[in-house]
Amino acid sequence: MPVIGVLSSGPVDSPTNRLSAFHQGLQQAGFTEGENVMIEYRWAQGHLERLPSLVMDLVRRQVAVILTTGGNVPALVAKGATTTIPIVFLTAADPVSSGLVPSLNRPGSNATGATIIAGLLGAKRLQLVSELSPSARKVGMLVNPNNPQSEPETADVRAAAQLTGQQIRVLPATNGEEIDKAFATVEQLKLDAMVVNPDPFFALSRHQIVALAARYAVPTIYYSRDYVDVGGLMSYGASFAWLYRQGGIYVARILRGERPADLPVMQPTKFEFVINAKIVKALGLAIPVSQLALADEVIE
Repeated sequence: MPVIGVLSSGPVDSPTNRLSAFHQGLQQAGFTEGENVMIEYRWAQGHLERLPSLVMDLVRRQVAVILTTGGNVPALVAKGATTTIPIVFLTAADPVSSGLVPSLNRPGSNATGATIIAGLLGAKRLQLVSELSPSARKVGMLVNPNNPQSEPETADVRAAAQLTGQQIRVLPATNGEEIDKAFATVEQLKLDAMVVNPDPFFALSRHQIVALAARYAVPTIYYSRDYVDVGGLMSYGASFAWLYRQGGIYVARILRGERPADLPVMQPTKFEFVINAKIVKALGLAIPVSQLALADEVIE
C-alpha cells in the first residue's frame, strides 16, 4: 500500500474542510485512506524551524509522494531534502518567482502542484473594501515581513492606491503581540480600512485578527473566506477547497505513474467574493448593489 506524506507548516486543527477536499480529490481517482493508500501527517504547528526534521522523517520512511501545505516554505524545504520523491505543493504565492519551479507549464523537476495566486489580488481587495467604505482614504495593510512575497504584493497595492489618491500604511507583524500592536495603531493613524496580506501565519491567527478588526471597528478585507466564516467582514480570493482538491487529484495521478515534471502547475479560474452582512450592519455600512450582484455568498 503506497504511503503519502503530508508536510504542513500549520497546526493539526487547520480548517477541516481543506483536508476533506484533499480526500475528495484522492477518492475521485479511486484512492481512499486506509483502504488502498496510507497517509502520514507531519504538522509544524507554526514553527517553521521544525520543517527540515519533519520532512527528513518522511524521506526516511520512503513515502511515495509528499504533499506540502501552508505556504512556499514547506515546499522549498521538501525540495531541498529530496530530488527523487515526487512533491505536490499547495501555495498561495507565485511558484516561479519563489523558485519552486522554473515554469508553470513545464515544472521540469520532482515538484509540481497548484497555486491560488492570492498575492496577485491585493489591488482588487483594496477596490472592494473601498467600495463598501467609500470614505476610506487611509488604508492599513497587515503584512508579515518574514514572508518573501510580502514586498511585491505590497508594491501592487501601493500602485493601485496611488491611482485613487489613497494612502497605504504598512503594518508589520510576525507574532501575536505584533498583530495586537498593528491593530492598536488604527485609531492613532486614523485608518479607515484594512487589507490583510496572504500569509500562513495570519491564517493561524485568523480568530485573533477578526476579533481585533471588530474591536477597533475597522472594515477589513481578507484573502480567504476562512476569516469570514469566523466573523470577518469580507473576503476575495480563490477557493482553498479547490486548491486542496487539486492536490488530491495530482497526488493520485502521480501514484498512478505520472511524473511531476509533466504536470503543469494549476491555477484557479474562479474567485470567491464573500460578505458577512451582519458585520456590515455592525459597522454602520451598507452593501452596494454592485457588490450584492458580484458576491458569491452573503452571510446573513
